Amino acid sequence: MTALSEYTRLEAIGLWRATPEDQRREVIVSIGDATLAISTVKGTALTHWSLAAVNRTNPGALPAIYCPDGDPGETLELDADQHEMISALERLSSAIERSRPHPGRLRLYSVLATLAVLIGILVFWMPTALLNHTVSVVPDIKRQSIGTALLGHIERVSGRACSTPETRSVLATLAQRTGARKLVVLPTGVSDSRHLPGGIVLLNKALIEDYEDPAIVAGYILAERARAANNDPLAELLLKSGPSASFRLLTTGELSKGTLDQYAEHVLVAERPDLVDEMALSLFAQAEIPSTPYAYARDITGETVLSYIEADPMAGQSPKPVLADRDWVLLQNICGG
Repeated sequence: MTALSEYTRLEAIGLWRATPEDQRREVIVSIGDATLAISTVKGTALTHWSLAAVNRTNPGALPAIYCPDGDPGETLELDADQHEMISALERLSSAIERSRPHPGRLRLYSVLATLAVLIGILVFWMPTALLNHTVSVVPDIKRQSIGTALLGHIERVSGRACSTPETRSVLATLAQRTGARKLVVLPTGVSDSRHLPGGIVLLNKALIEDYEDPAIVAGYILAERARAANNDPLAELLLKSGPSASFRLLTTGELSKGTLDQYAEHVLVAERPDLVDEMALSLFAQAEIPSTPYAYARDITGETVLSYIEADPMAGQSPKPVLADRDWVLLQNICGG
């Protein structure tokens, strides 16, 4: 982005809060490499927002109020005396908007330039056929590579994944119990859980820190496995990215940095498909994990998750604990408590 270099050393003072319930706190705001960095006045990093996802909620008004795309509860306020930073963010926002692709124009030109029958084939049949074929031939090792690359792009927004030497084996144990290939705990960015190609399940640290029963986070992992079984994560990526991404992956075995950047921002805020309850409950049964704790974590009233309570495969049984108490305590401190 040509407009970015002149602002990379720009800093400002603002008021930030992570949730509507938190007190606003004074922070230092600076523009970094594709991110808006928010730190304490002592320099401790609090969060990073992708510049492409910074939204101003009150255009033209002061103090200027911003939030990350998809999370209006987290806010940053800049007073009028921080006009340089406000102006910089406005210019960067405009530059980002101008740089976004306009597929509608390309589609219009194609309609005008191509015969009706050929358009029907190209628009309605070929993209789907190309996507389905690509998904069917991509090997597991390449899916894992794509998922790992996506995780790297996501960490630029969410912050580095939490990890300690003591908890690596605990995460591996939890992954084995729930059938996931790899579990990643993020400090921010993801609301609860998400899945990436290659069997990677992303977990917000709150799923671990805010509950006393490890069956809850295990339930979220199993739910993501059920979603991935019903909606292939690689197919979701290619469908979102367009036929060119499928063609490039099929012919070169790679996806462009732009494709990964765009999807990394999308996957954190995208509305997820509904769970197929029968499929999810079958995974709970296979893992011998009760579904009731997960159900009440999703809806404390139980009204919208009755099937997970009434059809709990472990009801009346005494399954093996998801994790040993010592391992669960270690895992609850994976992000530093």
